[in-house]
This record gives sequence, C-alpha cells and structure tokens, in this order.
Amino acid sequence: MRVKGGYAVGSGYLLGMDIGTTNIKAVLTTAEGERVASASRGNRLICPGRGMAEQDALQWWDSAVEIFRELGMKAGADGLAGIRAIAVSSQTVTLLPLDAQGVPLRNAVIWMDGRCGDELKELLAAVGRQRFVEIVGGQPDVAFLPAKLLWFKRHEPGLYARTACFVQANGYVNYRLTGRISLDLDQAARTQCMELSTLTWSDEIGRAAGVELGRLLPAPRQVTDVIGTVTEAAAAETGLPAGIPVAAGCCDALAAMYATGLCETGEAGESSGTTSLVFVGSEAPSAMDLPIVARPCPVKGVPYLFDAPVNTTGAAVRWYLDTLGQEEKRRAQETGEDVYALLNQMAKQAQPGSGGLIFLPYLRGERAPVWNPHAKGAFLGLSLNTQRRDMVRAIFEGTAYALRHVLETIEQAGAGTRLLRVAGGGAKSMTWAKIKASVLKMPVLLMDEQCGDVPLGDALIAGQAAGLFTDLSRQAKGLLRVRCVVEPEPAWSEVYDKLYPLYRSMYGHLEPDYEALSGI
Repeated sequence: MRVKGGYAVGSGYLLGMDIGTTNIKAVLTTAEGERVASASRGNRLICPGRGMAEQDALQWWDSAVEIFRELGMKAGADGLAGIRAIAVSSQTVTLLPLDAQGVPLRNAVIWMDGRCGDELKELLAAVGRQRFVEIVGGQPDVAFLPAKLLWFKRHEPGLYARTACFVQANGYVNYRLTGRISLDLDQAARTQCMELSTLTWSDEIGRAAGVELGRLLPAPRQVTDVIGTVTEAAAAETGLPAGIPVAAGCCDALAAMYATGLCETGEAGESSGTTSLVFVGSEAPSAMDLPIVARPCPVKGVPYLFDAPVNTTGAAVRWYLDTLGQEEKRRAQETGEDVYALLNQMAKQAQPGSGGLIFLPYLRGERAPVWNPHAKGAFLGLSLNTQRRDMVRAIFEGTAYALRHVLETIEQAGAGTRLLRVAGGGAKSMTWAKIKASVLKMPVLLMDEQCGDVPLGDALIAGQAAGLFTDLSRQAKGLLRVRCVVEPEPAWSEVYDKLYPLYRSMYGHLEPDYEALSGI
C-alpha cells in the first residue's frame, strides 16, 4: 500500500459532486471521510423574462470538467487512480430536454422558474386539486415538472417535437460521464409526475399535460445503483480514469441529510446555505394531502422522511449585504474582519424581537410549507427608532420563524422533533443558532465544518455504490461530528412566543394581495 500526502492510496477514494443553484462543488474523500481535495465553480443564473430562471447545462458540464481536473491536480494521478466510485446530486426539479444525440435543446428551466402559473391552474382544473395531491403526494407548485412540461410543449412545440428525453441536472452530468441516460428515484419522486403510491409515472397527469411521461422520462434507478462507468471519451476530457463506477445519485436534500448525520427519528436536520433544506425522520407515512409529506426513505433507521425546502435563508442575509450592507462591507474591508462576523455582532447587539421589527423572508416566493410563488419579502414594524442592527437580527429571526413554521407543520403531520442539527454556512453563526434554538425551544447541534456539505453526502453514497459500506447511515453517523450544542435562551423564547403568531398572521393578511401584486 503506497501513501501519498498522508493518505493510503490503496484504501480507495470517493468522489462526490453537487450541481447546485449557486455553485457546483465537489469533494474527494477517503473511505473514512477524510477530505483529500475539494473544488467549486460558480453557476450563472439566466433570467430571460419576468419570473423566469434558467441555467446552461453546457456550463454545468464545463464547470464539472474544470472541477475534476482541479481535483486531479490537488490529489495527483495516484489519487484519481484510487477513486472507487462517483456520485452526483443536484438541485431539483429541472426541465432539461435532450435530443436523440443527448444534446440539450435549450437552457434548463430550473426550480426557481415561475413562468408556468397558468399551465398549473389548467392542470389542476383538469385533474382536480385533491386528486392531483393524492397522486403525487405533495402540494402543487410551479417549481415541479408537470406545469413546466405543458408550458414547454405549448410555447416551444418545435423543440418539444425534437425531444428524446428529459433529465435532471445530475442526470445530465452522469450522461456526459457514462453515456447513459438516467434518473434517480429520489428526484423522480419529487417531479410530481409520479404516482407516489406505486412509484410509477402517472398516466393521469401525463394525459392532462399531453405528454407521454413513460416515453420521455427515464426509468428511475435506486440512489446507490451503478448506472455506468466513466467512458474513454469522458476520461480524456476530465482527466478521470476510465471505468470508474458512477451511481445514480439523488437530489441535494437527500445528500444533505446524509451529510448532517441524521439517521434517527425524532431529530430534525437543516442544511443551511443560500436556501435551507429541512428534514425530519418519521416512523410512519403521512397523509398525502398535507403541505409537507413523508416519503419512503432509503436511510436505515429512518423509514419515512419529511423534507422541506425553504427558499431564502442565507440568500436573505446575502440580499441585505448586496442592497443595504455597504457600510458593513466598507468596515470589513478596512478592518480585515469577515463581513458575516460583523453581521453576527450587529445581530447580537440588538434586542430579541428586533425592536418590534418582523421580517417575512419570502424574497423569491416560498415553497414549504406555504407553497406560494407570489409571496414577497417584507419588513413590518419599521419606525424612526429602527437601526441597522435591528434589521439584521430581524432577518435572522424571520428565517428562524420560517423554520418553526416548517417543523410545526411536520409535527401536526405526526413527526415530532427534540433537537435540530444544523450544517452548512448557516452553522457558522452562533447568534443565528441561539435565535433558532430559542424560537424552536430545542437544542441546536452545530455540526463540524465539513458536515452538511452536500458533496460529502454524495461521497458517502458513492461508498455505498462501491460496496465499501454495509450500513450507510451508521457510516455517516460515525464520520460526522457535532462541533457544539446551543441551548435555548428562556428570556428570548418568551419574546419569540409572542412574536411568532404575529409573523404567521401578518403573512396570512398579506397573502391575498401577493398574487395581485405579481400581476401588476
């Protein structure tokens, strides 16, 4: 067994990659979870019209190639030669049509896109809202695939006629690696094209959209299934050795769950980044007509999983910096201090409740649990006494209220929680963690820096696909470490218990006006 850079080459490496909305990231680890190398590239968002959000699949692949080559430079030829398997996850749900040669026919229409509101109303009128929910096991939304398919067929019929199949973002990268068209079962179940009770494509929804789902959507594969191996052509382009097994993969939410070490019921996990992915294990399935639905879960110890995407958490903090935070940026540049550390200090200096200021964090609509693409962000309670630190703290508190709304909805569906694991960028803020703990009235476990990183979850899935792990959940729990436990502050909780109902009622009062505002 040779050793390079302190790692045993013979033990084998695992490569995980995530095609995110903001970034494409990858990590190369040992089978024991030690990070060998990592790399990332930014993702460009294309907005060709109001409410439209697209990305270029060719850029996904170009960035992936650069990342693979960077990993090769960092790990060396021996490191790449030791890769036992690759797994790729991605944002979801995406509409990406490929022609018969596997070439993208247009930019990918990603989950953030809201252009197909009229088509969604038409589908619900044809199928019936209650029947639609019974079929797909979730609330209808423009983020999902049925309305996007109808929009594409209606508005771009020439391209639709040339479409051989639709794939998700990770499916496209997997295709370029292996030459195999694929779709993992995790993402398939999230498209809202599948009858969740049978895990088959829904003829009823296909007829309503006028689309042959069974012909145009690949047959789903299990997350850890090996769909193929790196081809000679892909090897020449990426620098990877040919023949490496590639797993079907999953969406970023499931990979993030693995990366937080959540493998018991009664626990909640938050992968906190630009958006937040929230998940709670459950012993039993839920009713299908709820705002958040429990789906069968492949993780041992978690028979069913509630998972809920919250659109703008870290993105709300980023928005503040980009629009109102010029003073903080200037101070950070002058002092050399991290600008996010400055925001944390500002929030810490403000009083709990932010002087009566409440922030609705719906800057890009909202998914769980309100499923309203027309929702808007708002500061409510501004006064002449409001200071910048109050606005920063209100953003932290508003996103924590959104998290409480999700967990309360899941609890009403039958799955309670006793603690929250937080991983990702949001886990770096002790102030934000203390606010979350106090809003939720439960301990918040801040995970080690490498935890929650979605590509780490992908690497664990690659290990299962390669046959290195017999129990993936136990492996994940053994590798991932808790950095610290943050307990609720009772005095803060008392304030938040008074403000949270106002947060909910303020949204309720504004909800009827959001759609009208979007139409102006």
